[in-house]
Amino acid sequence: MANAVNTNCVSGEKKSMIANHNVEEMEEDVLYHFALSTKTHDFKAMFGDVEYVCVGGSPKRMKAFAYLLLTELGYPLPAGQTLVNIAKATDRYAMYKVGPVLSISHGMGVPSVSIMLHEVIKLLHHAGCHGNDVEFFRIGTSGGLGLDPGTVVITKKAVNGLMQSEFCLPILGKMVTRPALLDETLAKQLLECSNATEDGFQTVIGDTMCTDDFYEGQGRLDGAFCEYTLDDKMVFLNKIHKEGVNNIEMEATCFAAMCHRAGIRGRGMAANCSILN
Repeated sequence: MANAVNTNCVSGEKKSMIANHNVEEMEEDVLYHFALSTKTHDFKAMFGDVEYVCVGGSPKRMKAFAYLLLTELGYPLPAGQTLVNIAKATDRYAMYKVGPVLSISHGMGVPSVSIMLHEVIKLLHHAGCHGNDVEFFRIGTSGGLGLDPGTVVITKKAVNGLMQSEFCLPILGKMVTRPALLDETLAKQLLECSNATEDGFQTVIGDTMCTDDFYEGQGRLDGAFCEYTLDDKMVFLNKIHKEGVNNIEMEATCFAAMCHRAGIRGRGMAANCSILN
């Protein structure tokens, strides 16, 4: 199965973020998990000015982030008004819009973030946006390796549990492998924005491991099942840390691969809420 990549970020041309003729031929495209439809909503009027998409696991966290944007971007709400969850008709995800920024929750793990990304990429397509018009950021928490708690890791490279920078997905009985690539220039720009003294925390660039499981996949000892020892765990964690991994979470490879395939500049950032070593 072909692994086509939308190269609009390289060429600078205005190319579609999607690669699916079926979507173009549908009379109505329903984004089920956002409770939005091209027949009932004017996507260009609602989302045509979007330049940044910030996503994170928790609906409450992304709501709080949206309110932070109001202050940081200088978008005061008129008296008596409040931010509205655009996806409030469903309980799958939460979506808020502040000026040119979307703040969206994606749940936990690759399957959940994949569903969200499919639908938000189509949403932006219907709104008339292109891959080189928007930038995606995943903001979340993670387990850190060799870092102080609270350190923010800007992902340089996303790798899977086998230390491969790729996203593997079985499609129609065949394993399809796609490169999990992120925009290096964007990472450097983000690092330049950091200031440990003003921020109150350290910011570093490093590789992020994406696992398919919170317990065994990340070497934890407190799951329902555990067939390895503490020594086994530490050998593994020390090995991947020496190879450049600074943190572990459960979405990075999917996020990177889908942004790359759509021609979107993407970058992951995670604060280390726990230290695994």
